[in-house]
Amino acid sequence: MEQYFSATQKMEQEVMFPSLLRGVFPQQEGAAPAAESRTDLYERYQLLKAIKPMVEKGLASAGDQSPTGADSDTALDEGADSNLEERLSHHVNGLQQVLTDLTKNTKALTRRYSQILEEINLSEDQSSS
Repeated sequence: MEQYFSATQKMEQEVMFPSLLRGVFPQQEGAAPAAESRTDLYERYQLLKAIKPMVEKGLASAGDQSPTGADSDTALDEGADSNLEERLSHHVNGLQQVLTDLTKNTKALTRRYSQILEEINLSEDQSSS
């Protein structure tokens, strides 16, 4: 989780002009852009920024969906036969995978933004020469 927060913080510090990401589509290292990818990096940036507070505060702050009253007794009775440790492990592994994917996306976006800035600086240097 620390890597995710670090990558997100770096993205927020480096991406000063998110509009430069409009119309720029993500691509895999050494591969052609994915034909099915319709989300540009600007939209991805907005999504990553929107997800960050939810990750920081936890899903509980998004809305308490825990059962109450008689429903909680029924839920406990039904869940008593299940292997809680296995279910927890499954969800923690899923969360870890999501955080890993978010971290990779954040780092790739930041890297691509830096490349765009370098291209802009190179073209400005060439035009002033």
